Amino acid sequence: MGSQDAAPRVHWWGTLLYVPLLYGLGWLTSRPLLLLAPGWRADQVDLAGLAVSLLLLLLSLPLRLRRVWGDGHPWQRLGVAAMGWTPLAGALLRGLLKALLLLAPLTLLLLASGQARWLGDLSGGALANAIALLLGVGFAEELLFRGWLWGELELLVGRRRALLAQAGIFALLHPWYRLPGLSALALLGGLTLLGLVLALQRRADGGLLWGAIGMHGGLVGGWFALQNGLIELSPAAPAWLLGPGGANPNPIGGLFGMLGLLTLLWVRRRYRD
Repeated sequence: MGSQDAAPRVHWWGTLLYVPLLYGLGWLTSRPLLLLAPGWRADQVDLAGLAVSLLLLLLSLPLRLRRVWGDGHPWQRLGVAAMGWTPLAGALLRGLLKALLLLAPLTLLLLASGQARWLGDLSGGALANAIALLLGVGFAEELLFRGWLWGELELLVGRRRALLAQAGIFALLHPWYRLPGLSALALLGGLTLLGLVLALQRRADGGLLWGAIGMHGGLVGGWFALQNGLIELSPAAPAWLLGPGGANPNPIGGLFGMLGLLTLLWVRRRYRD
């Protein structure tokens, strides 16, 4: 996924500490807001801290790739930049299409079976939130996991192990453990499959990150839009279909979502090596 200009100098301790240090700096920077803006809720202050951490990641990644990876073209290596906008836009649209192909059949099944009712009433605020999730979560998590982490792991443990390791770490760092029993395991399995699918999407796009961004962001933003105005889910809808999470189900942990992800893995099987 890019050429190297010097010998890499990646060490496990640096990989393990890099993101926690950025997160800690963001958390510490946001704490004064509790005094300067007493009207802010704790979750708003935490969100501000995450924004600072993301900014620090964007500022420090080029330096890390140059000094630790030995790469003189960091944004190209991460898959964010390319020669011209056409390949970037094409990858993003392909990722969005994959997200649509995963969400649309589930939505149609829910409507046809009476487990959901079509509303089609998406407010401007809900649409803005969906777009913010698409761009924010999609870009931030893909830059972190399929960009930086996958690249570091390849340098540390090799290509095949890195592919599996990045998916496992991606899944483990999400709050699947807040759910009980089998629901937690189902969500963990779905997240692992998603991590593999997103990595293979990037590989299929020739190293560009925007296809994975489009798919990941499209799933998060699209499901938010569906739940917040487009459809009304039945309280009796089964968790095995909708996915675990109770009032806020995550479809990638449901049977239909997993089947969709497994199908994409099967389609991408030629990129496994």
